[in-house]
Amino acid sequence: MLHSALMNVMVKAARRAGRSLKRDFGEVENLQVSLKGPANFVSLADKRAEEMLYADLSKARPGYGFIGEEGGIREGDDKTHTWIVDPLDGTTNFLHGIPQFAISIGLQREGQMIAGLIYNPANEELYMAEKGKGAFMNDSRLRVAGRRQLNDCVIACGLPHIGRGDFQLSQREMAALQPKVAGLRRFGAASLDMAAVAAGRFDGYWERNLSSWDIAAGIVMIREAGGVVGDIHGGDLLKTGNVVCGNEYVHGELVKIIKPLG
Repeated sequence: MLHSALMNVMVKAARRAGRSLKRDFGEVENLQVSLKGPANFVSLADKRAEEMLYADLSKARPGYGFIGEEGGIREGDDKTHTWIVDPLDGTTNFLHGIPQFAISIGLQREGQMIAGLIYNPANEELYMAEKGKGAFMNDSRLRVAGRRQLNDCVIACGLPHIGRGDFQLSQREMAALQPKVAGLRRFGAASLDMAAVAAGRFDGYWERNLSSWDIAAGIVMIREAGGVVGDIHGGDLLKTGNVVCGNEYVHGELVKIIKPLG
């Protein structure tokens, strides 16, 4: 398929960083048996991927701002455009040799997300979306699932872990939803969960306390696939990180159940 000039820039940057991550992932699998473990190696892989993305995106679009998980905010001369980038979403999966991780690149213009790319180098699934142009996985057009009965739906979620999240709130949410849905899934990479909703694999997804780089690309992906995505309490999603998404029906039902809990 033909890409816009903007998307070509994003794809080229993601594929180059992806090759680096894929090589590093092979090394991580070898390091699993070592006593030291691969944690330091993975941290370096994460930072290396972000620097590659910053270099390529900045060269192609000089002056754009850049927000990255590793390097934080880097101001640009162009105050209207900002890249929001996670060089390695699903770090824990990567660390344990689980091939469920992604590069996530979002572009914000004047406060609005206008383009998103989510790329899993382990299986070569490349998700792309631009505002007004639809969402795609490789060459296939994406649409959210059309189910309108919650008991037929498979819903993805995030779970709190050491040092992050409200464990009691999470337990209340799970208890409220489990009897009402066909199944809950937790895969450990927010960007890929949102991409899976856009692709109709999951019917919906919710998670709290995410960072902007976890969800920026996914916001465009969901909307361009015909879905609804927002903050659980109706706030500014990129600031709160409390995401809920699905088709219009599923989004509404999830909000109805989750919002009163906390």
